[in-house]
This record gives sequence, C-alpha cells and structure tokens, in this order.
Amino acid sequence: MGKRILVQRRGRGGSQFKSPSWIRDGPVRYPLASGVGYVVDIVHQPGLNAPVARIKLENGVEFFNYAAEGLYVGQTVEVGEGAEVKNGNILPLGKIPEGTMVFNVEKQLGDGGKFARSSGTYALVVGQKPGKTIIKLPSGRVVEVDSRGRATVGIVAGGGRVEKPFVKAGKKYHRARTKGWKYPTVRGKAMSPYAHPHGGGSHQKGGTPVPKTAPPGQKVGFYGSKCTGRGCVRARAQRQ
Repeated sequence: MGKRILVQRRGRGGSQFKSPSWIRDGPVRYPLASGVGYVVDIVHQPGLNAPVARIKLENGVEFFNYAAEGLYVGQTVEVGEGAEVKNGNILPLGKIPEGTMVFNVEKQLGDGGKFARSSGTYALVVGQKPGKTIIKLPSGRVVEVDSRGRATVGIVAGGGRVEKPFVKAGKKYHRARTKGWKYPTVRGKAMSPYAHPHGGGSHQKGGTPVPKTAPPGQKVGFYGSKCTGRGCVRARAQRQ
C-alpha cells in the first residue's frame, strides 16, 4: 500500500504544519484609527523575521507594526493622511512622494499590510496614477496597489539576518517549530519505492514527470513538462 508522502500530509494539515500563532503577542497590522502616538516597546515575536514595535495612539488604540530601522522607544509616530513623510510614520500611499522607501505596504485599504515585511527589506514608490500607486517590490517586480492603502516610511529593522549561519541543525529545528515548517525533510529520491514515487532503483536519479491532470498528492517533483528526453534537448539547441 505504501505510505502517505509529505505533500499529502501537509495538505491534510496537522499539528506539525500549523503555525503557532498563540505564542505571539498579536497580529502585525495597521488599525483603522489614525492620529499621533508613541512607541511603547520594541519586542521580539517568535516566528517573525524582524523586530516589532508596540505603538499606542492618543485615543488609546494599541497595535503592532514592524519596527523601522532607527526607531526607538518613546519616538512619536504619526498615523494618517496628515502625517509627515518621516521615518516610522504611517501614511496612505497616495500621500507619499515618488522615490520614498516604504515597508509593510497594504494592497488594499484595511488589509493590514502585505508587501515588504521581512527584515532589511523595503519597497520603492515609483509613481502615482489616479487611484493607484506604482511600487517596486523587494523582488524587483513592479505592481499597482490602491492609493488609499497605507505604508510605513523607512526600511524594516533587522537587516543582515540571513547573513548569520545556523551552524547546527538544532537551531534550524527550533526556527522551523516557530514557523510551522516540517523539519528535517527527506528527499523523495532518497526513499524506498513504497514511500515515494521517486524512490528505489540502483542509483538516485530524477523523478519521472507527472501529468498536469494528476491529483493532489501525486504532483511531486517535475509535472506538466512540455517535452522530455534527448529530443527535447536537441530541439532546444536548434532553436538557439
């Protein structure tokens, strides 16, 4: 009968694949309120990729936002249309001039922030159109978002995080636990035939391509290939 492969287990869900959101202090998202506030504290939330600032507005509303590089406890933070274009302030994208670096960018008003949320990253405001703002994402992709959506001016703190090596597997394991990842994982081609479609054989090799019409759980490795084999390589070489 074989056994369920990792893709099938992940699709069914389970305790190993659930992100432990209960260990965090709260969601990192913008409130619907606006006004002037201050930074109460800068905290570490397990599983998140950057320091998080706890901000309290004058009307008593508290929320979490990723800390901007250079942000400090006690700093005044302005939220809303009348805010100054200053490091750490939160403004609608339509009010931010071109060439400004921003992060935690909302795709639509009220979604709390979707883009440029990882440590050391930022998006760039490229241009303005009626009702739309053009931004360049950290990946280099250029997208249009709602001009009413909000963003924080500056760069996410914690840059250089990826330059520090894990060194040992234990650190990678605990990191995976806070993110809801399955670690460690075994390659399918290193398994036996009963355990994975890529398993078995006298030596390891690439898995057989799977058709696009295959059911979920069978789609592992390469699937939906346009062409395979030596003929494909020869045809590609002739086209070049």
